[in-house]
Amino acid sequence: MAAKASRLSRFNVASLTLGLAFLYLPILILVIYSFNASRLVTVWGGWSLRWYQEFFNDRAMIDAAWMSLRVGATSATVATVLGTLAAVALSRGHGFRGRMLFSGMLYAPLVMPEVITGLSLLLLFVAFDAERGFWTVTIAHTTLTMCFVAVVVQSRLVSLDRSLEEAAMDLGCDPLRAFVMVTLPLIAPAVVAGWMLAFTLSLDDLVIASFTTGPGSATLPIRIYSEVRLGVKPEINAICTLVIGLIAVVIVVASLASKLSSDRGESAAPL
Repeated sequence: MAAKASRLSRFNVASLTLGLAFLYLPILILVIYSFNASRLVTVWGGWSLRWYQEFFNDRAMIDAAWMSLRVGATSATVATVLGTLAAVALSRGHGFRGRMLFSGMLYAPLVMPEVITGLSLLLLFVAFDAERGFWTVTIAHTTLTMCFVAVVVQSRLVSLDRSLEEAAMDLGCDPLRAFVMVTLPLIAPAVVAGWMLAFTLSLDDLVIASFTTGPGSATLPIRIYSEVRLGVKPEINAICTLVIGLIAVVIVVASLASKLSSDRGESAAPL
């Protein structure tokens, strides 16, 4: 039995190692080669920060990165507000008519292919003769990420003890003030985690942004994709390394917020 358990243990360790290597070894290679001094991507020429300097001197890339950050922050904020309100409606309004339809429409982007979502939004903007640019990309990303925020916040609201909010109303608070003063602080870690997730998804999106962007409003993923089509430059490795670092920081912060909620005996969707 001990030998069998040992074999199983070695098998599990090997499986975990291979799985992690499959997922993260390409990323590790990309990060290492971002410090490559050679102009050739596949030839190692020593350690250097040359391509990071090239990135910060590339005005088009900087503008695209700034556009992605603006779109991500704006769409994540709007999606967090709308997603939180939608989560409150779903968790508190069990008896209103059309709840099932509302829930299905809210969660549809979770399972719908991004190509269909992007094409649908493109046709909508064309029908309204809207000029494609910053706001069209922001609206599209808000549509994509709002459902993720609703899932995270609703998971916290479902297990929330409503007696605390009812006690506040018994003491003289109106429903809005009771929600702001009592419920919102309790669900704050889930709201923060939802914002971080929405920001990460917006920063990473390529498909929907390619349908809804316009001249002068290309996001960083679109810019990187257009550069890669002409050949991979070492500068791309540096840009991708910076993006990986930013996303890693966002995910760690969201995970810590979710863990803080769990340590307090609350329930937030773990990341």
